[in-house]
Amino acid sequence: MSGGTGGGGGNIAGGAVDGGGGAGGWGFDTRKVRAGYDPTEHNHAVSVPIYQTTAYTLETVARADALFAFEDEDPLYTRLSNPTVDVLERRVTALHEGAAASVALASGMAAVSYALLNAAGRGGHILTTCRLYGGTVDAFSHIYPELGIAIDVVEDADDPASFERAIGPRTRAIFVEGITNPLVTVTDLAALAEVAHRHGILLIVDNTLATPCLLDPFEFGADVVVYSATKALSGHGNVIAGLVVESGRFDYGSGHFPQFTEPHWFLRDENDVPRNHLQLFPDTPFTGRLRALYLNYLGAALGPFDAYLILLGIETLTERVTKQVANAEALVRYLQSNPHVAWVAYPTVGGGPSTSPPAASSAALAQKYLLRGGGSIVSFGFAGSEEQRRRFLDSVGLFSYQANIGDARSLIINPAQTTHIELTHEQRELCGLLPETIRLSLGLETASDLIADLEQAFTRAF
Repeated sequence: MSGGTGGGGGNIAGGAVDGGGGAGGWGFDTRKVRAGYDPTEHNHAVSVPIYQTTAYTLETVARADALFAFEDEDPLYTRLSNPTVDVLERRVTALHEGAAASVALASGMAAVSYALLNAAGRGGHILTTCRLYGGTVDAFSHIYPELGIAIDVVEDADDPASFERAIGPRTRAIFVEGITNPLVTVTDLAALAEVAHRHGILLIVDNTLATPCLLDPFEFGADVVVYSATKALSGHGNVIAGLVVESGRFDYGSGHFPQFTEPHWFLRDENDVPRNHLQLFPDTPFTGRLRALYLNYLGAALGPFDAYLILLGIETLTERVTKQVANAEALVRYLQSNPHVAWVAYPTVGGGPSTSPPAASSAALAQKYLLRGGGSIVSFGFAGSEEQRRRFLDSVGLFSYQANIGDARSLIINPAQTTHIELTHEQRELCGLLPETIRLSLGLETASDLIADLEQAFTRAF
């Protein structure tokens, strides 16, 4: 298809796993560089082209009829589909062994919001924990109730039975982070998947901190995975984006999710017969419906240049994560021996404040779920006064004091006063987030330089 828009893209059903010849038999590192893209469909361009266009010519009335009846998956309008974005969606799908399709969105918050709205629309109920990004927790309190969706935080996030006790007739999903932010506890995904599926509801996992390089939640029963691609997936602090990925294996026709089985006039066929989302997207109902309704009408579309930047970042995902894990482990050893540090939290060693899960429990879960490393985030308790803590943060030079994670540069933040400021005192106590908490996001610098920067900052603080 030389000279055309090529590469599928799908007016609604894009992002499926079948893009990119041979991806099914490739290893992870081959897929992150090659999956989802065929140069022969893009004028033989080696690098994925940026299709910076709003719309695509319909060419003929007959072709327009096919596009608007969903019989043709070529791109139609970039809010719904774009060849550059489509390659990103197919590549991210291919990075998960058990995934069927993905939808790329304009932010990680859009990914979380659209996924939960898709699961729990029409007065549904979501179970979660307070071990989430602060903005997500605040949205659960102030936005979702306005939309008729109930959000409940379980009593004990480390006990699957706590989730099971809270499930009711309106419950549609359990939503958790695989590695939590900022105290990097590890969630028992397999146990929660068993609870969710026993009651016919979804397990939705935010896998932003681990990335598919360290953890594939679908291997442990997750039904939907969301990412802030702003973080480690892109990895260079230059793009805002999100992704929703689905397994394609969940039964949405059980009667528990009527929004998937009721006919929709917009989805009618060429004979004006309304169809439902399961009929139109039998293999990818969750992302198909999300794209057709929430992306289409609420419009958090990812631009093609942003998709291109994420594709560049994914090409070096393993190499970056491997280096970041090595740096994190080096910083953990340094902090554990520092007299000005009250506690250290990292998935593979456990730890954390006394209000967090026992270190042995967290480390045991990491041995099950994080065989390739604990990620780039380390949190620790600053053993000093508030004035000394502020002086410490003002004294770092190599670490960047900013509200992001997963960057190629090393970052530092005091989450209780910044990224998680929305949490109430009760919520902070429930998840163990103390005012003394400092979060590090390790980048690609030399570990000894990072340690030296923290050492001089501690010296100035004390």
